[in-house]
Amino acid sequence: MKFRCIFFMVVSFLGCKNNDQNLVQLITFDEFETVSKINGVQLIDVRTPEEYSDGHILNSKNIDFLNENFELYIQKLDKKSPVIVYCQSGGRSAKSALKLLSNSFVKIYDLDGGFSKWLSEGGNIKK
Repeated sequence: MKFRCIFFMVVSFLGCKNNDQNLVQLITFDEFETVSKINGVQLIDVRTPEEYSDGHILNSKNIDFLNENFELYIQKLDKKSPVIVYCQSGGRSAKSALKLLSNSFVKIYDLDGGFSKWLSEGGNIKK
């Protein structure tokens, strides 16, 4: 009986962990085109306003991860619609993805390599 209880707890824990991992998906430059066409997807640039004004991915909204009100701003997003986050190279977007996850967002995509990789791959930007 004790073994069954432990087994159930381990399976439950792993099941939850896998579900969390499925909610945040790292996507490549090539995958971005497909994901960005999902109905209602929200594209969020989590860099500073200065970085954003120097150039950003078309149709992105700037919500600075370093801003003390970051969590208040993300609460204004639609939690049921997918979100793509990116930063300069991937560090802030990974942290942002975890914040989105902890705030009950349904599906989160993180652009691998961030804006730097986007530029090196020849992605379109707006200034």
